[in-house]
Amino acid sequence: MKLSGEQLSRIANEMVRIKAEHYGKGPVQAHAYQNGNIVFCVMKDGFTTVERTLLKGGEDQLVREVRLRFQDQMNETFRQAVERIVDRKVLAFASQVVFDPDLVFEICVLDDGPPDLKQPD
Repeated sequence: MKLSGEQLSRIANEMVRIKAEHYGKGPVQAHAYQNGNIVFCVMKDGFTTVERTLLKGGEDQLVREVRLRFQDQMNETFRQAVERIVDRKVLAFASQVVFDPDLVFEICVLDDGPPDLKQPD
């Protein structure tokens, strides 16, 4: 079941909103993409000043660990946001962060959705 461009845009905006609410700063760019039942949200330039300072000091692993622990804590919040937008269940949710370039990925695996009610011709 293909998501609309509006749904994908709403997912990207909601991911930014949640991060801004909890980090005090959200990414400056975000786009969501769909490939089958997988939705990827790619966000750019979302690290806080503290995280950037730690990264300059070589603390990449510490920043990654804190980010991923936060995502684990917020897993249900992110899942519910996507489920509200797409009206489908999120079967799995995962996050990843890379530093060069500065990107955060949110990945959702969706269920198949309601059966197609269209009758064959």
